[in-house]
Amino acid sequence: MSILIGSETQVLVQGITGREGTYHARAMREYGTKIVGGVTPGKGGASLDGWPVYDSVQEAVRHHRIDASIIFVPPAGAADATLEAAHAGVPLIVNIAEGMPTVDMMRVVRELKDLNLRRRLDGQPPIRLIGGNCPGLVSSGKCKVGIMPNRFFASPGRVGLISRSGTLTYEAAALLSEAGLGTSTTVGIGGDPVIGTTFADVLPLFEADPATEAVVLIGEIGGADEEAAAAYIAGHMRKPVVAFISGRTAPEGKRMGHAGAIIMGNVGTPESKLAAMARAGVPVADTMPEIAALLSKALP
Repeated sequence: MSILIGSETQVLVQGITGREGTYHARAMREYGTKIVGGVTPGKGGASLDGWPVYDSVQEAVRHHRIDASIIFVPPAGAADATLEAAHAGVPLIVNIAEGMPTVDMMRVVRELKDLNLRRRLDGQPPIRLIGGNCPGLVSSGKCKVGIMPNRFFASPGRVGLISRSGTLTYEAAALLSEAGLGTSTTVGIGGDPVIGTTFADVLPLFEADPATEAVVLIGEIGGADEEAAAAYIAGHMRKPVVAFISGRTAPEGKRMGHAGAIIMGNVGTPESKLAAMARAGVPVADTMPEIAALLSKALP
C-alpha cells in the first residue's frame, strides 16, 4: 500500500503542452504513472504523445476519471489553475509552481477551506492540495506525480518520507534505498510560507498506512511547521520518526533561498525545532547519512 497515490491513480497534467509540462509528463509515464490527458486552454482537441488535450479541467473530467492533477502553469496563473481543478472536483492537486505570490496562496487555501466545508456537509471527501513550490509525491515503484528524478526512487520499502526541501528529498530517498530500507511514499510538501498540506497533515496518513513502518521528516529552519509536527508526533504517533533539519549552521541574519525560511522571534530557529523534536522523542540526524543509522536503531 501507499498514501495518496498508487498504481491505479489516473493523472491529469495542466499545462501539458508547455516545455516543462511535456517533459515531466513523459518522465511520469516512464515511471509508470497513468496519465490520461492534459489541459491547455485554447488547444482543446489536440493530441500530444497520444494524450488528449482539453481546454479546461471540467471538460477533462467529463471524459476521464481524474484522481490527481499536476499543475505546470507559470506562477501568475497557478492559483487560478489550482482552483479550477478544485472546483472540478479533482481530489488531489499537486502545484509545483515556484514563485507564486503569497497573497495568491492565501486566497487558494481560504477558498479550498470553504469548498471542503461544503463538500463535508454534502458527504463528499475533501480536496487536498500539495504545494505550491513542491517537487510532488512518489509511491515507490508505482506512481509519480511530480518532478523528482526517476532514478532516486527505485527501491520500494517501509519508510515514509516527508520533506520541505526539494533536493534533500532526492538525497534522502537515495540514502534510504542504499541502506536497504526504501520508501513507501515520498511527499514533498514545499517550502513556501503558505502551503496546502503540512507535515502534521501527512503524519496521520503514514501512521494509518500498513506499508509504512517508520517516517523520516526533512525540515528546514524558518516557519513553525516542524514544531507543529513535533506536537502531533508527541500526542499521536506510535511509529518511529527520525528528523533532519537543514540550515542549522546558517549564520544569523543569513538570507535563505526558500520563501518559508523566515524566523520570527524564537519561532522557527534551529534551537526551537530541535527542542520541539527532543520533547517529542524524535532523534534528529546531524548529517543526512546519519538518518539511515538512526532508523536502523528505531526499527525492529
